[in-house]
Amino acid sequence: MTATASLEHALANADVLFTREHLDTEIARMGRELDAALAGERPVFLTVMHGALIFAGQLALAMKTDLEFDYVHATRYRGATTGAELHWLRRPEVPLQDRTVVLVDDILDEGHTLKAVRDACTAMGAKRVLLAVLCTKLHDRRAEGIDADFNGVDLPDRYVFGYGMDYHEQARNLPAIYALKD
Repeated sequence: MTATASLEHALANADVLFTREHLDTEIARMGRELDAALAGERPVFLTVMHGALIFAGQLALAMKTDLEFDYVHATRYRGATTGAELHWLRRPEVPLQDRTVVLVDDILDEGHTLKAVRDACTAMGAKRVLLAVLCTKLHDRRAEGIDADFNGVDLPDRYVFGYGMDYHEQARNLPAIYALKD
């Protein structure tokens, strides 16, 4: 099966959970909430690559707060199917000491990697780290001590893709969130 056929098969066997229009509304709401929470601060807007790219750009445009941009790329998997220690592919270059960090990611699922990145930001001297995610998957497997401060939408416990989330390294640029049928 080719990659294209694989994606076509996935789309034929998926439900649209959230359209772009719905997500636009939620992201605009999140932007307003973040502006209120930041109250004039100039935070570091730290995007987790690759998944958060689409969401982060849209969220930044929805905010009135002046932002200093940077990004991180980290993994706990390194080709394996289970996570281990955090491995940085790219650390933040902007100094985080005594700064508020808005850590932006596409999804909060189990949260182990996101928690490790958040904790690393704190270890780098961030005075606070606000976690903004496009979506949170609803289940009972979340790592202890990790919750989104700002969340767009809640997802069922299914395989999801689109709007930054991939289906076997494809479909990140789909303008909706899809879930494979059970």
